[in-house]
Amino acid sequence: MWQLKKAYYRSFQVIMKYVQSVFDWSEPELLEGAGAVKRLPALIKSKGIDKVLVVTDKGLMGLNLLNGLFEALTEAGVDYVVFDGVQPNPTIDNIEDARTLYLENGCKGVVAFGGGSPMDCAKAAAARVTNPKISVRKMRGLLHVVHKPAIIFAVPTTAGTGSEVTVAAVVSDPTTHEKNAINDPKLRPKFAVLDPELTVGLPPHITSTTGMDALTHAVEAYIGRSNFRSTERYAEKAVKLIFANLEKVYANGKDLEARGNMLKASYYAGMAFTRAYVGYVHAIGHNLGGMYGIPHGLAMSVILPYVLDYYGKTAWFRLARLAEISGVCTLGSDETKAKAFIQAIRDMNARMNNPDGFEQIREEDLPTLVKRALKEANPLYPVPKIMNEADCEAVIRQLMK
Repeated sequence: MWQLKKAYYRSFQVIMKYVQSVFDWSEPELLEGAGAVKRLPALIKSKGIDKVLVVTDKGLMGLNLLNGLFEALTEAGVDYVVFDGVQPNPTIDNIEDARTLYLENGCKGVVAFGGGSPMDCAKAAAARVTNPKISVRKMRGLLHVVHKPAIIFAVPTTAGTGSEVTVAAVVSDPTTHEKNAINDPKLRPKFAVLDPELTVGLPPHITSTTGMDALTHAVEAYIGRSNFRSTERYAEKAVKLIFANLEKVYANGKDLEARGNMLKASYYAGMAFTRAYVGYVHAIGHNLGGMYGIPHGLAMSVILPYVLDYYGKTAWFRLARLAEISGVCTLGSDETKAKAFIQAIRDMNARMNNPDGFEQIREEDLPTLVKRALKEANPLYPVPKIMNEADCEAVIRQLMK
C-alpha cells in the first residue's frame, strides 16, 4: 500500500512539473537600490492607479518606516488608506478586514509593505477583492483563485520570504490552529521594490532567521525533483549570496551593500521555490507556526538541518554542489561535502544564536502535527525522499527540547 502511495505522489509531481510550463514565469518589474521605495508612487501612477490600500503591520508603522512612501505617494497624487492590523501569522479575519477597507475606500491596487505576513495578507486580500464568492478557506490549496487579483506592488522589508515573487500566500485559521497556503500563479506580484534601506533597522535575530528562511527556500527548491535550469541557477545564486552576506548583516545591520545582496538572495530564492516548490522543512514549520505561533523564519532556521539529515544519501549529490558553490567544502566525496554543508548550517545558526529545538512542542500534539504536515506536503512537494507518519514523527521528536 505504501509503495502505491509513493508511486502516486511521484506521478502527481511529474504531472505538476509539466503543467507549470503553461504559466507565466517572467520576472516582475523591479525597482532596486537605496531609496527605491520613493520611486514606487510614480510607477503606481503610470499604471493609471490613483488610490491604493497599503497593507502592513503596527510594528513597521511604529518605526515610521513607511513615512518616505507616504510622502512620495502624496507628492505623486496617489491617495492611500492603511491597513496595519496584520498579525505575525496573518489570519482569515486579517484578510477579510483588509478586503473590506479596500472596497469601502474605492482602492484600485494594493501595496504590500513588510515581511512575509503583510505580503501574504495583501495577496489573499487582493484575491478576495476580485473573487467575492470564494472564501479564504476555499482558496486554500492549488489553483483555486479564479479571477485575477487586484494589482499588487510588493515592498519587502525583510530579506527572507521572497514573497514579492511567489505564487503563495500562507494563512492561519485561528479556529483550527491550522496554517495553510493558497497556491496560484495569479497571486504573483508583477511589481516589486528591493530597497536595502528598508532592512537596515531589522534587529539581528530577525535578520538571521529571515535570512535562514531564504536559505531554506533555495535549498529545498534545489534538492527537489521539480527543478528547471532556471530554478537551479536562481537557487545557486541565492545560496552563494547568503553564505557570503548573512553573517555580515547580522554583525553590522548598516552594511547597505550586504543588505542589498541579501534582498537579492531572497528574491532569487523566491524565484527558485515558487516554481520548484519547497519540502518537509516548510510543511513541518508551517504547522509549528499554526499550532504554537512560532515565527516562520525561526522555524525554518531550526528545522532545516534535521530534515536534510533525514534525506540522507538521496540529497547528497545536490547538497554537495551547494557546498562547492557556497565555498563550504570543495574536496572529498559527495557524502563528505553534503554533510559539511549541513554542519555549516548548524554552525551558522549557532553563531547567530538561533536555537536547535523548541520547548513548545507537546507530546499530545504530535499526531495532529504529523497528520497536518504530511497533508500539506504529500503529494505536492517533490522532495528527495518521501516521509511516512513514523518518519515525520521522528523528525519532529528531534526538535523537542
